[in-house]
Amino acid sequence: MTGERDRSDSFAIAGSGVYLPQRVVTARELDALTNRPEGSTAASFHLRERRWASPAETSSQMGAWAAEAALAEAGWDRASLDVILGACGVMEQPIPGTSVLIQRRLGLGDSGIPAFDINATCLSFLLALDHVLTGFSIGRWRRALIVSADIASAALDFSDPEASVLFGDGAAAFALEANGPHVRLAYRFNTYGEAADVCRLEAGGTRLRPDEDFDAFMAHSKFHMEGRGVFRATSRRFGGFLAGLLSTAGISPADLDVVIPHQASAAGLEHLKRAIPSGDEKVVDIFADIGNQIATSLPFAWHVARQRGLLHPGRHGLIIGTSAGVSLGGAVIRW
Repeated sequence: MTGERDRSDSFAIAGSGVYLPQRVVTARELDALTNRPEGSTAASFHLRERRWASPAETSSQMGAWAAEAALAEAGWDRASLDVILGACGVMEQPIPGTSVLIQRRLGLGDSGIPAFDINATCLSFLLALDHVLTGFSIGRWRRALIVSADIASAALDFSDPEASVLFGDGAAAFALEANGPHVRLAYRFNTYGEAADVCRLEAGGTRLRPDEDFDAFMAHSKFHMEGRGVFRATSRRFGGFLAGLLSTAGISPADLDVVIPHQASAAGLEHLKRAIPSGDEKVVDIFADIGNQIATSLPFAWHVARQRGLLHPGRHGLIIGTSAGVSLGGAVIRW
């Protein structure tokens, strides 16, 4: 799916907020968990630490804390929201959705404000943003809250370092308003289901049933990833995808001033930096200390870009990433 250039896709960032769990997990601890020599995790995966959630730091609780920070910056009465979108890669529970639980934690459980989830794994926030901008453009909403919160540590298989040490937990939220200074110039989201098996978490749905084969259910309750398969599925399509996205926006790679990517891996970020002129200076890279937070990665990196003062009015930003599926997604925004 390719988005046309649309000047009606304007919005304002009224506020943003993030939350990181209290527990810090060092690279040395990850060495022990993955049964690797000391120092090998940091050297191989270019990381220093991760944050993991405690039982009290549920997805909805972390999401609510991030949302409260975003609403405080916006100065909004939370009851003035028109919609709450949950954009989590992994749900807190199957039913009801995480957005409903966040709504209740915000004290809005009796408000009637629409709350629903959008899931495209690591690109959930990008899809939620598209949904919000569509709602703004047709006059359905004026104020929207998007919340991503993920606890990757709940399903990591430490027998596979590549599918475990990359990930961290956390939450991020954005309070967005219609008709602001920011304009989305282009949007693109492409899915290639032939690679659906390279990233998977198979239990928790309806296919695997614990009452029929509990051992199989538990065996598939951990995240599995074929790193080389992911790289092959995305890298060979990335150049054409990026070129098409920028062409729709009417700009060149050199016109980009800041690049806000999903923090998939150190290798993936390096690949992106090489694809963008002066990529080392323009790409927001927080992977070493924050890691791949699934859907939370994009809004968390966007919040960091705001805090660093990188969203200069009139300049161009690229939000981009990949997700299980396999999908590629991105948007070009004039700040």
